Amino acid sequence: MIKTYTFPRYPYVRSTDQDSDTPVRRPVVIGGAGPVGMALAIDLALHDIPVVVLDDNNTVSVGSRAVCYAKRLLEIMDRLGIGERMIQKGVGWNLGKVFFEQDQVYSFDMLPESHHRRPGFINLQQYYVEQYLVERIDELDGVDLRWKNRITALEQLDDGVLLSIETPDGVYRLEADYLVACDGANSDIRALCGLTSSGQVFQDRFLIADVLMDPKRFPPERWFWFNPPFHDGQSTLLHRQPDNVWRIDFDLGWEADPEEEKKPENIIPRVQAFLGEEVEFELEWASVYTFCCRRMDDFRHGRVLFAGDAAHQVSPFGARGANSGVQDTDNLAWKLALVLKDQAPATLLDTYTGERLLAADENIRNSTRSTDFITPKNEASRALRDAVLNLARDYPFARHLVNSGRLSLPSVYADSRLNTADADAEAFDSAMVPGAPSTDGPVQRNGEDDFLLSRLGNAFNLLWFIDDANLPSATELAVLAQLASQPVPVGTRLVSRQPCALELPDGVELLVDHLGILAERFDAAPGTFYLMRPDQHVCGRGRSFDPGRIQAMQRTATGH
Repeated sequence: MIKTYTFPRYPYVRSTDQDSDTPVRRPVVIGGAGPVGMALAIDLALHDIPVVVLDDNNTVSVGSRAVCYAKRLLEIMDRLGIGERMIQKGVGWNLGKVFFEQDQVYSFDMLPESHHRRPGFINLQQYYVEQYLVERIDELDGVDLRWKNRITALEQLDDGVLLSIETPDGVYRLEADYLVACDGANSDIRALCGLTSSGQVFQDRFLIADVLMDPKRFPPERWFWFNPPFHDGQSTLLHRQPDNVWRIDFDLGWEADPEEEKKPENIIPRVQAFLGEEVEFELEWASVYTFCCRRMDDFRHGRVLFAGDAAHQVSPFGARGANSGVQDTDNLAWKLALVLKDQAPATLLDTYTGERLLAADENIRNSTRSTDFITPKNEASRALRDAVLNLARDYPFARHLVNSGRLSLPSVYADSRLNTADADAEAFDSAMVPGAPSTDGPVQRNGEDDFLLSRLGNAFNLLWFIDDANLPSATELAVLAQLASQPVPVGTRLVSRQPCALELPDGVELLVDHLGILAERFDAAPGTFYLMRPDQHVCGRGRSFDPGRIQAMQRTATGH
């Protein structure tokens, strides 16, 4: 039993759907109330799409499980309404250190730029994240979260999915326009569809040990050891979590007996050897795992879509599991909302699987390389790895070859068919290419400090960079008002280095880039515009305001 957290027990509540003689039809049903399923539910509710979430349990995840949450996930959670709670509870960090044997080889910074709202990473136990998501759902009218509801059968219809659901009161049936499987690596929904997930199972075993100890023992940084003296020939990873809990990962090797290694009498000596005999600690939670890298061939099968570990699975090194799963939902929610509102063709959902397959392959590739570097499978590989680590002490070029887990970064959908390429005559010196997730930066709005991403929300947005010599005319402001009032609205954020005296219509606001950070990061001379998707990825950009081109970019981005 975990000492630092009391697990909530959520009540089973009988739904009125169970009393209907015929299956009730719901727009979206989500299978699984983990971080991925609940993030998707909240996002859809914020798009005014009613959602039913079904989970066969009645509490949050037992054990700390996922603990590392990247900057991009935090930005998404800001939009969903729990980002600040995660920041306040979590342990923020940007610095990582790599050790070889007894020596520090080098350090790295996950957020080398200043002027971002969120840190590169925070550490926070998964049960807190799930609790915050449940409490956020309780604040919303559009999400019906049903505990102790287990999907036992499904049938794909021409226009939806028919589900059989087991509850403490018996079985009932429910129809959905779309079903989204967010029920984890051993997805029951995937099995019910007769589908599989294929890939590589690694012949490695790792021990996770969460221990309670003095928070001053180590700084809030990521420390990784190759071949440390306290765990000869293997590797060890250290992270700090809230509540004075520290996560320690020990590489055990394939021959280790999982049941034996999970016993406290075997864990405690390992931890003691690492910390030193004089350090007092308590064992909070432990698990032994074998990991794999695998994915489904397609994340959409008719009216059933897959997200998170149900769609793809990676090793924990690099913190790519929960982070990539929530990015799945960020990609899917706005597309599903537009399709359900008849504002986009159903083929738009095919771009979900296209874009997120690219991201999954990127994560699997990085995760596989990390595993191969951390646990070399032969003497030649080990000798090469150790040589790289020795070089990395003194030569920066070798540090790029060290792989203790390439940490999660959001994917760039560079080849997405939803992008509009730059015009031939346009040249940009910016990472904000079509398909890239938006960077952030400080702004002022009505004299108050803020950040760009907090102003974008979950809609299409036009960023138009202006100055006193390039103010929008009355005609152009009228065009911006029309863009904001069309069926799929485009809000406008005018970005200026100085406050401007403008009478702005509804849907248009002025952001003052008082430090010039946004202009620099977007390579935005006055007149430059960027069109942003609801998931804050770039649709397209240009050097001069062109309403026809902007509307064409949006049509492309909505699958027309």
